[in-house]
Amino acid sequence: MPVVIQGGMGVGVSSWQLARAVSQAGGLGVVSGTALDTVLARRLQDGDPDGGLRRAIEAFPDPEIAAHVLHRYFVPGGRRPGQPYSPVPHLSLQPTKAALELAVLGNFVEVWLAKEGHDGPVGVNFLEKIQMATPAAAYGAMLAGVDYVLMGAGIPVEIPRLLDLLAQHSAATIAVHVEGSEATLSFEPALLMTTTLEPLKRPLFLAIVSAHVLASYLCREDSTRPDGFVIEGSTAGGHNAPPRGHVVLNDDGQPVYGPRDEADLAKVAATGLPFWLAGSYGTPAQVRAALDAGAAGVQVGTLFALSAESGMTQDVRDELLDQLRAGTLTVRTDPLASPTGFPFKVAALPGTLSDDAVYAERPRLCDLGYLRVPYARPDSSVGYRCPAEPTHMYLRKGGELADTVGRKCLCNSLTANIGLGQTRKTGYVEAPLVTLGGGLDGLAEMLDHSPDGWSAAEAVGWLLSRAS
Repeated sequence: MPVVIQGGMGVGVSSWQLARAVSQAGGLGVVSGTALDTVLARRLQDGDPDGGLRRAIEAFPDPEIAAHVLHRYFVPGGRRPGQPYSPVPHLSLQPTKAALELAVLGNFVEVWLAKEGHDGPVGVNFLEKIQMATPAAAYGAMLAGVDYVLMGAGIPVEIPRLLDLLAQHSAATIAVHVEGSEATLSFEPALLMTTTLEPLKRPLFLAIVSAHVLASYLCREDSTRPDGFVIEGSTAGGHNAPPRGHVVLNDDGQPVYGPRDEADLAKVAATGLPFWLAGSYGTPAQVRAALDAGAAGVQVGTLFALSAESGMTQDVRDELLDQLRAGTLTVRTDPLASPTGFPFKVAALPGTLSDDAVYAERPRLCDLGYLRVPYARPDSSVGYRCPAEPTHMYLRKGGELADTVGRKCLCNSLTANIGLGQTRKTGYVEAPLVTLGGGLDGLAEMLDHSPDGWSAAEAVGWLLSRAS
């Protein structure tokens, strides 16, 4: 089992280049599985200058699907400067064939490129909150031979069974939370693929949880039991579990976490499954401490987010490193930023949506919609709404005004983090919003070790320097 698991961060921050480099260095490289349909479509519209995407697409086992996506999105030489990206289909309880093809192929391409040219393991990270994307995304990753699936931001009770079914190309159904009702989403590979395929390798599944209670709950039934856990503390980057009990905010408006929010590792170990620790485990000493506590290793995100192979744009990464050198880099746990309602770690960075002035200037809209939630209309039909969409639209759909306050469009800002932000017809260009972990000690130590920056391989080697 890997000692170091690289976190699956943002939209494309955990790129195939990063995952490949980590796996080649002896860790578990993980690609972010979030919004890979949009990532593929936009990269194709930017011309795929090195031809890597088309090389992976050529390896896809269904040439008809590959041809459909290339015809729809590939722009030889890239789109014109200032030209908006063409839209991709929204997630839905009844996705179109075109939406499924793009989702499957997007995940296949990212994993295939991460695995190309070596035999190290590669994982993919999904968010449980984005339920409507999961079956097609997981199937695409499995077609590329993904070795691990990781999932957090929710309770992933249906994933073990889903992976079992998809490995046999069998039809699968998952429950989807609908506000005011409930629904199911069906995915049938046989109706999508035009070629006959051999059974797929079933990847190992690691559930990302914050509490030992949830770990024990998932182990109660064979159908929900994962193959291991990532135990994520409150200083981990991205989405955090809310504090247990009544939420208390400190003077800076950040949620206060206490002893009740710390997992009992002895009870996690009692499940008999391997576990990794995440959240401020980004130094050699912390890796050693995790191993001594009985963990199989650690999951580390922020250290790799700032490595050379990260998908983050060079400008954003340089600004973060400059602030780190100056000792001014701060990360805030924002209880309102994410439309999911989960607290979300945000790095304070000028020119991003962490700046109140930049946030206020952004036209409020929701056109990617990955965090939209289905809701039951009075006529029993299903609609979709997001607290970050225009306020009047959210209220018209039955939402509460309080839910819209402070919400930020993560879908658009996270794509901007990797240079794929939308350019509007008005000329407005989407601003980034950077998420990092709250424990910055590892970054400061690594910067002392490598003042000019570091590669993913250097980060893996450094983390493992005290593991044996």
